[in-house]
Amino acid sequence: MENRPFLLFLSTISAAAAQVGHDQQRFPDLWTPDSSVALPPVIEASSGAPGAAVSSGGDDHKPRTPPPDLPSLLLDSRICYLGMPLVPAVTELIIAEMLYLQHKDRTKPIYLYINSTGTTRADGETVGFETEGTAIYDTMCFVKNEVHTVGVGVAIGQSCMLLSAGAKGKRFMLEHATAMLHQPRVPPTGQRQAIEIQIKWMEVLAQKQNMLNILARTTGHSVEKLDRDMQRPLYMQPKDALEYGIIDGIVTPEKQIIDEVKSADQWDKEAGLVKR
Repeated sequence: MENRPFLLFLSTISAAAAQVGHDQQRFPDLWTPDSSVALPPVIEASSGAPGAAVSSGGDDHKPRTPPPDLPSLLLDSRICYLGMPLVPAVTELIIAEMLYLQHKDRTKPIYLYINSTGTTRADGETVGFETEGTAIYDTMCFVKNEVHTVGVGVAIGQSCMLLSAGAKGKRFMLEHATAMLHQPRVPPTGQRQAIEIQIKWMEVLAQKQNMLNILARTTGHSVEKLDRDMQRPLYMQPKDALEYGIIDGIVTPEKQIIDEVKSADQWDKEAGLVKR
């Protein structure tokens, strides 16, 4: 008697199976799964790693390695793009790219595209040290390659100094770019003793003198004239920057200033993208 519910369950299953067999005899044309249809790829996972497809479709363009990212494409054209304020992470990347391009080929020029507000944000708040700009400048002088500079947006403060530091005759701006020179700005110091404020003032004055000396070499103006002009922000459109000695030319659609880049097929071949 104890097994009666289980026996009733078995009898129910047997009746259902008989009914299915009866229905198949009455309706022989009922749909059944086609065994010839290929099943989706089987996904297997092992050791907690993401599953890997055992079988896959016939991809005509299957990558063996990841495709190149945009910075890699620019670097292949020997372009270093400075598109952010000068903070330590940006300075590290620009210097590393220049050193790598020198190692790759010391005879070809390096193109530094500049769209940066320097060591400040657009609202004027200081976000980096003045030494971020001088670190890139020293690297430009250190590498054996010519560095061609191109202003593509704004070049403010230290970024404007870098724009003027390119190889003579190879400093450009786009038609609607803007350059601006200003004095080094001091971040808020908070509550400090008078001697600490004096030490900071002396350091900022030394950084200003370094910037003036660099600009005097790149523009040909005297330190005194540059100091007077930078008492207030000095905005320059491309024609003004050309007259002031910041740049040597204005880029037009007809002017080509970089070398030829790789073709699409050449990129695919070197990146391991194989057409089948």
